[in-house]
Amino acid sequence: MIVCTKCGHEGAASARFCEACGAALDARSSERRKVVSVLFCDVVGSTELGESTDPEVLRALLARYFDQMRAIVVGHGGSVEKFIGDAVVAVFGVPSVHEDDALRACRTAVEMQAAFIGLGVQGRIGVSTGEVVTGTLERLATGDALNVASRLQSAAGPGDVLIDETTRALVGDAVDVAAVEHLVLKGKREPVGTYRLLAARAAAERPHDSAFVGREGELATLREAWERALEERRCALVTIIGDAGLGKSRLAAEALSLIGAKVVRGRCPPYGAGITYWPVVEVVKQLGTLPSDDSAAAAIRSLLGEPGPGTSPEDIAWAFRKLLEEHGPLVVLIDDLQWGEETFLDLIEHVALLSSGTPLLLLCMARPELLDSRPSWPVSVRLAPLAPVDASRLVSESMPDDVRTRIIEAAAGNPLFIHEMLAMTGEDGVEIVVPPSLKSLLAARLDQLDPGERGVLERAAIEGEHFHRGAVQALGPDEPQLTPRLAALVRRELIRPDKAQFAGEDGFRFRHLLIRDAAYDALPKAARAEMHQKLGAWLERHGEELVEVEELVGYHLERAVHYNRELAREDLALATEARRRLLRGGQRAALRRDYRAAAGLLERAAVLTPSGEFDLVLETELFDALVWVARGHDALSRADALTEAAAVAGDRVVELCGMIYGGIVGLDLEPERSLESLSALVAEAIPVFEEGGDELALYVAHIGLATVAERGARMDAGLEAREQAYVHAERAGFVPSDVLAARAAGRYFGQTPLKELLEWLDENEPRAPDDQFLRAYRAGTLGMLGRFDEARAILGAMRAELAKRGPSVLLANILAFESVSVELWAGDAAAAAAFGAEGWRLYEEMGERSFLPGAAAGLAQAFFRLDQFDEADGWAQRAAELGSTDDAWKEMLWRGVKAKVLARRGDHAEAETLARRAVAIGETTELLDAQGDAHADLAEVLSFGRRVPEAVAALEDAIARYVRKGNVASTLRARARLAELQAVAPQ
Repeated sequence: MIVCTKCGHEGAASARFCEACGAALDARSSERRKVVSVLFCDVVGSTELGESTDPEVLRALLARYFDQMRAIVVGHGGSVEKFIGDAVVAVFGVPSVHEDDALRACRTAVEMQAAFIGLGVQGRIGVSTGEVVTGTLERLATGDALNVASRLQSAAGPGDVLIDETTRALVGDAVDVAAVEHLVLKGKREPVGTYRLLAARAAAERPHDSAFVGREGELATLREAWERALEERRCALVTIIGDAGLGKSRLAAEALSLIGAKVVRGRCPPYGAGITYWPVVEVVKQLGTLPSDDSAAAAIRSLLGEPGPGTSPEDIAWAFRKLLEEHGPLVVLIDDLQWGEETFLDLIEHVALLSSGTPLLLLCMARPELLDSRPSWPVSVRLAPLAPVDASRLVSESMPDDVRTRIIEAAAGNPLFIHEMLAMTGEDGVEIVVPPSLKSLLAARLDQLDPGERGVLERAAIEGEHFHRGAVQALGPDEPQLTPRLAALVRRELIRPDKAQFAGEDGFRFRHLLIRDAAYDALPKAARAEMHQKLGAWLERHGEELVEVEELVGYHLERAVHYNRELAREDLALATEARRRLLRGGQRAALRRDYRAAAGLLERAAVLTPSGEFDLVLETELFDALVWVARGHDALSRADALTEAAAVAGDRVVELCGMIYGGIVGLDLEPERSLESLSALVAEAIPVFEEGGDELALYVAHIGLATVAERGARMDAGLEAREQAYVHAERAGFVPSDVLAARAAGRYFGQTPLKELLEWLDENEPRAPDDQFLRAYRAGTLGMLGRFDEARAILGAMRAELAKRGPSVLLANILAFESVSVELWAGDAAAAAAFGAEGWRLYEEMGERSFLPGAAAGLAQAFFRLDQFDEADGWAQRAAELGSTDDAWKEMLWRGVKAKVLARRGDHAEAETLARRAVAIGETTELLDAQGDAHADLAEVLSFGRRVPEAVAALEDAIARYVRKGNVASTLRARARLAELQAVAPQ
């Protein structure tokens, strides 16, 4: 059979033109992917039978055999695909799917066994169930299920029927079987689970699903949550978890009708990888305004793709919360949360935990898969199947009692099951057959559709659960009856109208995602590939207003590439375009510091790179993203794999880049990788890169140089290397995401005088007014200059602002480093200890460990200033045990505090050894201010040992370094201490 895509007429598979409208026919239009059951039957000993039987008698016997086998197959609703010698090949599910095709095949096999006896021959049978392609010109079905059924038949003994594990699972208790050891079948990599079929009974008929009943307790939970939100003027998070079909959406709709509040809706697309903020954008557009706070409005504008500085996930979460608070009382309905990106889930928790002052209800719906990725996610309502008394209310009492009872029992309390079975009964008026699973149920219902309607539904499934009329038309441009067929599908309750994402379009949504999945799964992969590519082109033309159009177009082109590859059809141009789209999406995510989304998009893009080719821009972006999300081992593996592949391909430039990246991340992961080896590697690579004129490779090399310098605490050298790296990046058209922050850090920690640093900040902060790193470095600079009120004002505002947005690494850094340092410079050690302890708590709460050594060292210094020497000693010891010994600042600081504690306790020799080691480490660095601290600590140790002249000399060395940096606060403190020592020094 072949179906005309223009008028829907069915014709012979060999036809070239439609008999109804004359249109040219495409054989591929009738191809479908279906789950079918295949039966192979063969006569045992046919060769011996031929030798011992008269040819005419044998011919008559085989004719009776074939006729009887065909009649049995057809009687059970199967199709005889072909005869091979004396073997019969039958398929159940072609041309039409039945819900019990596996059981029909088993019952056919049992009847065949009985027929063998009457024919006076012995036979053996194999039955397998699996996905095949049907409707091709060559044969009725093509797929692995045919091969498995053939192998099972060959493995069966005379008179036996062997079925595979899939068939056994589908037929359930309707058959009796005996387990057989897993069989190793020719052509199969893994042994196949096998059973000997002993008996098969008639299928128990089950019924159908619809409507909303019986959720009084769940409704009460939702109403009470809203009432609490109103009373306490806060946010309530309610998550409804349930399997597909149990009525999550209907429960939410019923609850909202009772609440009567303003509702905005967002959804997580089922293909949401890397599309982090799709639900947020939907909600923002429905609200139609921006937050009144300028910073929050800027974050939302950035999210909407408007020009301006980048932002971060924390900024977006805070801004979104502010927007919702300004529109309360409000219900925010989020559907399909199980598809949400990790960053979006963080955003939902942020809003739920920190919103205050206005009633909000975050009503989320998700499948149980959500809890696989977030086991701790709070679940308010777990939907169970309906009780039988409630399920019975969904089935009309006018229906015959026996059919009504079977429907209620078969659905097992699943409203969707009941609705679908009722729909099939109403459409066909045929006896209900219970599907073994929801997937087979939906596949059976789709097979009952008019061919034209089914074609429209399948093309709609390409776009996703939510689709547009224009997209369906673009995928089937010759479809003359699109609007009436969409209307027919709405009437059949397979789809429903929904808000369009594009101006001038009609939007629709599948009534349930599983309906979309069933329609999509029926399409051959070749058709999917072609239509995904067409849809990508349509989105390109119509998706200008979509913020994440690159990611969407990239997704559809990516799908097309993967399906083509599965079919051994490589389209390099298509793969290149898909990779380009995903790369651009990943770059956008990185610039707004959503590195988790960036890593996901970039990893998908990397898969599309042809074997033997290298996209260094992509590899550079991906390496940085993996490092930012603390996936160091993945970054190292990728760098090593890139090195090896490039070496095989003879691409020395890429090979060296892979080695440099491996050397950078390997410093923390593999002790055998040293700064010396990385330095030598970069020195080897730069002439090669310069000779080839590869600017991006030169960027990589200079990042390697910066890493070597910064790990050795030679901050000025590191800054110089980074500046050169950025020059090469600009020439290559590459935009790193951390340029200003890195430039500020090099100046702040290195030898740049504070006056020059302040001038640099004055010049550059206007370019990135929302960059929290620049604000933090300004506060620290002002603290060193003794302008404590200004520094505290900046840090206080930052702490308050960041606290509103919830826990973050940046907030912990502001507490544990800048706030501690400013308070120590100001002489308030108690405040420093309080800020440091809070920062430490946040790091541990978030599982962030890279900053713990420095935080512990800062706490040790604060507690020493408070004369709490045991506490100081304990924190110094923690700092010593945490992190890498390459961290020069940490190694200096913990030794200085530990030395002062030991000196206080009278262990002067060990104290001096530690203090002088700290000074020696400092002299190898460009940490000018930290060098001063190390000399000041040595002065304290020497003064405790009454070696005042040496202490004075050490303190003068400290002052010289403070003065060079311009650290007024430390200079004044050191000079005051110097005066005390000189007063008691022997003349």
